[in-house]
Amino acid sequence: MTSASLGSWVLTSSIIINQATRSRSRSKTMSQPRYPLWNLSMPLFYRKPKRPISYVAAVLTKEESTLDEEHNSWPKSTFDFKSYMRQKANNVNQALNAAVSLRDPAKIHESMRYSLLAGGKRVRPVLCIAACELVGGTESMAMPAACAVEMIHTMSLIHDDLPCMDNDDLRRGQPTNHIVFGEDVAVLAGDALLAFAFEHIAVSTIKVSPLRIVRAVGELARAIGAEGLVAGQVVDISSEGLSEVGLEQLEFIHVHKTAKLLEGAVVLGAILGGGSDEEVEKLRNYARGIGLLFQVVDDILDVTKSSEELGKTAGKDLVADKVTYPKLMGLEKSRELAEKLNREAQEQLVGFASDKAAPLIALANYIAYRQN
Repeated sequence: MTSASLGSWVLTSSIIINQATRSRSRSKTMSQPRYPLWNLSMPLFYRKPKRPISYVAAVLTKEESTLDEEHNSWPKSTFDFKSYMRQKANNVNQALNAAVSLRDPAKIHESMRYSLLAGGKRVRPVLCIAACELVGGTESMAMPAACAVEMIHTMSLIHDDLPCMDNDDLRRGQPTNHIVFGEDVAVLAGDALLAFAFEHIAVSTIKVSPLRIVRAVGELARAIGAEGLVAGQVVDISSEGLSEVGLEQLEFIHVHKTAKLLEGAVVLGAILGGGSDEEVEKLRNYARGIGLLFQVVDDILDVTKSSEELGKTAGKDLVADKVTYPKLMGLEKSRELAEKLNREAQEQLVGFASDKAAPLIALANYIAYRQN
């Protein structure tokens, strides 16, 4: 989810591609990128932009005003969530820009930066920082881990959009990475972000004991591996088109595919901030709740919002015949589940200082009430 606000960042020259009817391709052979609705002659190699790529200087979209409307429906609070997110997300954007700079080989770094700095709400890195500060740490202690989580999240999006996966042309209001750079470079950009994420935690984390850094690295690796994010992706792919998929299997998919990385973000912050084992586990339970909440809301938005509103292709789960919460439970029951998950997640924060817990409470409410 980049932002100097909760609204998505977008490049000033964005191309909106609305295509919800493409079928998934699972060919093992790298397929030629296609450019539907583009009245351009696009070569298979990377087409150099007319302007230097400068993502930190991106502009805010109309979603900032949408946030005000969403915020009005939240439980009343004196905490200035919008200002908090603007400041934290801006700090994250600056740190990401500095961490992944333009250098040789130029093409791979341009591809990495294109997706890493192109937009999103920076929910995961902000969660990492908020958890660190909750247990007594500082933003600087958590920032390398926060950036690492966002690098891994971006990797998962680049790979998820490939023709062999979700076969999508639109991400965060922009053409997906493989559409711009080609499938080969997109795969390698994701690989490079994944590798650099661990290097960044290991070499850039400051004022934290080596034992806690090693513990954080192990936590993140488990969150995204064959028993974490990858497990969710594999079961999700295997479940497409099956009629007998039930709620238990759907929950497994989303706990692993979505919630595990959100859990990792929060737990990394708690570990690096010096949290006790009890504090780390309470925050783990909080993160699991909001992680599943995130996906339930995502499923709801996929069938209730347009591609323009979402900044990605709407209705693609329906087209791909994926099992979703609205498909199994209906919209109303899905909304009730979202409310339950939000309430239970916030209960895990009881006992922490209320002022320090306020950002995590507000983030749970944001995830529950977001509109894209």
